[in-house]
Amino acid sequence: MIIPFIALLTLLASTIGTMTGFGTSTILIPVLVIFLPPVEVIFLVAIIHWFGNIWKVVLFHKGFNLRLLMLFGFMGLITSYIGAFISLGSNEQILLRVLGLFLIGYALFLIFQSSFKIPAVNAAALSGGALSGFFAGMFGIGGAIRSMFLSAFNLPKAVYISTAAAIGLVVDSTRIISYFTSGATLPKELWWGLLLFIPVSFVGAQIAKRIVDKIPQDKFRTVIAFFLLLIGINLVIWP
Repeated sequence: MIIPFIALLTLLASTIGTMTGFGTSTILIPVLVIFLPPVEVIFLVAIIHWFGNIWKVVLFHKGFNLRLLMLFGFMGLITSYIGAFISLGSNEQILLRVLGLFLIGYALFLIFQSSFKIPAVNAAALSGGALSGFFAGMFGIGGAIRSMFLSAFNLPKAVYISTAAAIGLVVDSTRIISYFTSGATLPKELWWGLLLFIPVSFVGAQIAKRIVDKIPQDKFRTVIAFFLLLIGINLVIWP
């Protein structure tokens, strides 16, 4: 019964994750960790998330912001490896709650002070890449932080999503290699399940593209803030 459940959850996570730029892991991991060992969950979702980023690059191909891709990706490449290495033996509950509280505070600030944004400078991109890469490697959840910093640059919707996906692709490739070389693996049932989860994630990305096309550009930032708030609340109560 776990395979159909994961497939349905992947569809939902892919739709919401693509719309917001978070990726599927921000939704999948807090739910699946209730049913499966955390190491298995993080490894499984990393694989699904890697393919999910490919779908977003393909579907939202109107252009990348190459400068942000380089700045975010360079730092994320380094810190995701560090985070993945540390994650195998660490207690994540306290850090996850701190992350959740931070996201809640930031989301509320964006909602009620919609004119404010993180300065759109190189330092912000480097910081966002470092933090999102580390948390992606450590907990499998880095897309929300990446979205928080990317939203400061007020990119067009398609550019925002494709740039976030390309950055995520770099980070995911690094952490999957790190997990695998550190001995992480999956039960046979979940390896076979990937044959279903991966195409389902593509369907979710297609649904999201149709929804995103209907969201006005000036409302897109508020949508991101709303989902950041939900993810932050979830992280606080999840551990």
